[in-house]
Amino acid sequence: MRTPRILAVASAVDLDFRYGCTPAWWQLWKGLYEVGVDLVVTPYRGRPVESPWWRTAPNPAHREGETYAALRGGLARLKGDRYLRRSEHSPEDSTLDRLTRGTIWRVVTPRWRRHLERLVESERPDAIVVFTVPMAHFRGIPTALRERFGVPVVFYDGDVPMSLPEFGGMDTGFNYYHGADPSEYDLVVSNSEGGLDRLRELGARRAEAVFWAADPEFFAPAAVAKEMDVLFYGYGDKFRREWMEAMVGEPSRRLPGLDMALGGRDFRGDVGRARLLGDVPFNAFSRAISAARVNLNITRRSHATVPFSSTCRPFELAAAGAAIVSNPHAGIERWLEPGSEVIVVGNADEATDAYAALLDDPGQAEAMGARARERVLDEHTYRHRAARLLDLLGVTVAAS
Repeated sequence: MRTPRILAVASAVDLDFRYGCTPAWWQLWKGLYEVGVDLVVTPYRGRPVESPWWRTAPNPAHREGETYAALRGGLARLKGDRYLRRSEHSPEDSTLDRLTRGTIWRVVTPRWRRHLERLVESERPDAIVVFTVPMAHFRGIPTALRERFGVPVVFYDGDVPMSLPEFGGMDTGFNYYHGADPSEYDLVVSNSEGGLDRLRELGARRAEAVFWAADPEFFAPAAVAKEMDVLFYGYGDKFRREWMEAMVGEPSRRLPGLDMALGGRDFRGDVGRARLLGDVPFNAFSRAISAARVNLNITRRSHATVPFSSTCRPFELAAAGAAIVSNPHAGIERWLEPGSEVIVVGNADEATDAYAALLDDPGQAEAMGARARERVLDEHTYRHRAARLLDLLGVTVAAS
C-alpha cells in the first residue's frame, strides 16, 4: 500500500515568529508522521525548517513576506507600539487592509499558485491542507488546483473564533476572511465546534471540528524543583484583560507572599505584583509548567464564549501533570472534568481561594495533575487528532 502523502501549506514553520499555532502544528505534523503519513511542508512566512517528521519545500515569496513584515513593524513603531492594533469588536476592513490584499493578489498569489502547481505535479499528494494562511491571500488557488489535478484542498483554521471577521484575529497577523471565498475549499477544519455554523455562513460547503491536543512525550511532568507558586504563560492579554485582572492582578495583591509569574509579552492590563519572565523558549515550556505549583489557563473571551472552541493550553498543562485553574470556558467539560482535572473559577475571590487551597495541600494539586494527564493520554494526544483529520480527509494509512 502506498504511503499517503499530504502537502501542507503552513502559516509558518519557524518558532521564532511566535505565532500561537506553530508549536501546535509541529505536534500535529509529528502525530501525522507517527500514524504513517509522508508530509511535505511549505511555509507562507519565513524559511522552511526541516525536522525528523516532515520534508520541506521552499517559500516562493520569502523576500516579499519579510519586506511586508518589516514595513508593518515600522508603522507600528511610528505609532509607539509593537503592533498595528485592531479593535476587539468587529474591526473594520481598513483602507490599508484592502490595499495590502490588492497588492498580494497581484504579486504574491500568482507566485504561490505556480509554486503549488509544481509541487502537486512532483509530489502527487493525496490532499493539500492549508494551515492558517490568510484565506483571502490564496483566492482562486484551491479551485485551480482541484480543476487541474483533482486533488482535495482543505483549509485548517486553528484560531476560530478569533479569526472570524467579528474578532479579526491577533494584531500580529491578518483578518483571514475579508475578501476570501471559503466555498473554494472541499473542507474547512476548525478548532471550534461552536464556530462551524459561522464558517458555513461565510460560505464553507463543509466544516468539521478537530480539537487541539498535546504531545505527551514533549509535555510530560519534569522532575524539577518548584520555583514559583502560580504561573501563566500567554501571547498577550487581548480578549482576556478582565480575566487577567481577576486571576492575576487581584490575587497577587491579596495573598501575602504569593509568587505569581507571567511568561510571554504584551500584557497591557492589570497584572498586579506578578513578576514578568519574558518569553519562555518552547523547549523549556514543559519544564516551566512543572516548576510551578499551580498553572493558569486564561482563555480569551472569543474562545471562552463560543462553545467548544478549543485552545492548546489546557491540553498542554494537563499533559504536563499541572494543577490547572481556569476561567470559565464554554465546553471545557468536554475535555477535562471540572473539580477533578481542572478547577474553574468565576471571579477574583474564587481564584484567590483556589490558589490558597492548592498551595496549602500539595498532595491535592499533584493528584489533580495526575488525573488530568491520564485524561490526555486516553483522549487528547495528537495521534488522536491525526487519526481524526485523516478520517475527514478520506485518507487511509496502513494498519500498524
